Amino acid sequence: MSFDNLCKLLSEKYPESFASWVLDSPQTTVKVLKTELSIEPIRADYVTFLQLQGRILHLEFQTKLESTPPLPLRMLDYWVRLYRLYRLPVTQVVVLLLPPAPETVIETAFTVETTRHEYRVIPMWEQNPEPFLNDPALLPLATLAATTQPQALLQRVVGKVNQLEPKQRPEISSYTQILAGLKYNKDLIRQLFREGMMRESVIYQEILAEGEQRGEQRGRQEGRKAEGQLLILRQLTRRVGELPQEVRSRIETLSLEQLENLGEALLDFQAIADLEAWFSTLE
Repeated sequence: MSFDNLCKLLSEKYPESFASWVLDSPQTTVKVLKTELSIEPIRADYVTFLQLQGRILHLEFQTKLESTPPLPLRMLDYWVRLYRLYRLPVTQVVVLLLPPAPETVIETAFTVETTRHEYRVIPMWEQNPEPFLNDPALLPLATLAATTQPQALLQRVVGKVNQLEPKQRPEISSYTQILAGLKYNKDLIRQLFREGMMRESVIYQEILAEGEQRGEQRGRQEGRKAEGQLLILRQLTRRVGELPQEVRSRIETLSLEQLENLGEALLDFQAIADLEAWFSTLE
């Protein structure tokens, strides 16, 4: 999945959050519209159309400005088609995920003789990260927001991801790691998310606290191992599907170090055969 398509997926999954963000006002009645427009239909793979109360919101996500036809002409074309179909005011917003080359002019209007059509552009690298950090739906975009300390921002994002509800956390974590790949080194992303899952987990913290109260090193080790097993099983199930009982039992026999190594390796797994191959390296 491309970065643009991932943003489209997020905006259609959480349309109220995205509409509220770009319009800077709460939006509670939002309907996702089809992305094919009549008259030589365009399949808009990275475009989201939302119907609000008395208005259409056209969201477009771009990693780079270059396109054919040029972006300003496309925006005018979309506006005409949307207005012809719905006869409602149309607000158009382009979200630029990455800064263009130096000296590049970011156009916000199509102009030819007496025709002028304007649209908004939101440069992600200039946005305050706080609104994104405080909304799970927008959290994946926080990695691309303005900061003078990129690694510190990524660490804050990891902390926010690990505070999400268990059912929501894996999905948002995956989306966040993908978008972070536009800006951060892949190994750094893996390291921070792995450490965040292991160290900031509520379950791990509770077990660790119990061990410290007893003054036992064993309690801390068991806490890390128990949480590691839980996280590994969850991530493997998402990667390769339901695990046979014998595989689960084998994971429970792994040492803490082996669990940490498996946590890194499973990010590249595509099928259960990859897990079996990894087990073979232990023999």
